[in-house]
Amino acid sequence: MMENKNPIQVADRLFLVLETLADTGSVTLAELCKHLDLNKSTVHRLLCSLIYMGYVKQDGETGKYSLSFKLLTLSNKLLAQMDILDTVRPYLKNLSSQTGETVHFVQLDGTYAVYIYKEESHQNSVRMVSKVGSRIPLYCSGVGKAIAADMEETQIRALWDASRIEKLTPHTIIHYTQFLEKIKEVRCKGYALDDEENELGVRCVAVSLPDYKGRAKYAFSISAPAARMSDERIGELAEILLDTKKQIRQNL
Repeated sequence: MMENKNPIQVADRLFLVLETLADTGSVTLAELCKHLDLNKSTVHRLLCSLIYMGYVKQDGETGKYSLSFKLLTLSNKLLAQMDILDTVRPYLKNLSSQTGETVHFVQLDGTYAVYIYKEESHQNSVRMVSKVGSRIPLYCSGVGKAIAADMEETQIRALWDASRIEKLTPHTIIHYTQFLEKIKEVRCKGYALDDEENELGVRCVAVSLPDYKGRAKYAFSISAPAARMSDERIGELAEILLDTKKQIRQNL
């Protein structure tokens, strides 16, 4: 049985420093202590260890601490090992070029979807705030509902129960029965919709991409400001997405 508490406390604290610096950016020792709610000597020892290992750096002039590029190197190595990206990248680039919109590719990670690829539209001035490596909850996203539609209902229930359900916008679904109804719609239509459920002003249409064993694992989507995503436009983009999914699956 997995423990809920990290058995190695110092490891827990080291990663907490890394995650906090990722959120805050460059900070002083005092600022970091406040964020971590730890005493100065403890945080200083943690920083010294991370500097020694090359994950943190200190500015010689300001004395502020920030992450080094070593984590980015690890991230790039991880992405380089994902053969699926080599397969889907040309299709996603073509999808963005064809539609003039931003395309995302995600992988299932617990109750979240992690962005592992993003093809930004060069035809529009509005940029999506999403970044490769960031996560989005499954219950309130198009990619999440697309992935969930490939699961058994027991898996969907477990996913819902493990999620931190929050009403992020007035449109966010926070009741399980309503979520199941949306999943049924996805299975019927073949695509999922994020109707400003995660972020006001942004609509997203998505399709799943099961792995080679047919398991729920990936999804890709088209996101754009709601002003450009009328119901008619959503229908047009859905057809293009489904056609792209068909092409990719023929080459997996």
